[in-house]
Amino acid sequence: MAAKKTKEDLGFEQSLERLEVIVEKLESGELALDESLKLFKEGVELSKYCSSKLSAVQQEVKKVVVDNKGAFTLESFTGEEE
Repeated sequence: MAAKKTKEDLGFEQSLERLEVIVEKLESGELALDESLKLFKEGVELSKYCSSKLSAVQQEVKKVVVDNKGAFTLESFTGEEE
């Protein structure tokens, strides 16, 4: 029997897809309470994982800025336009 894949095994994109499936199932209202709780817990863990991955990537992203003399510099990217 194959072992269940962890969120790290899935990677960000597949973890996000799994989270979307979980939300759809929970919103359907057709699951038993125990199954809903199990999926909710899995969803919380996936959400934490995806959030931490996004935070880590945001720290790495840089933007190229051209100053008034035409020189290029790298600055941290905050995701907000100035």
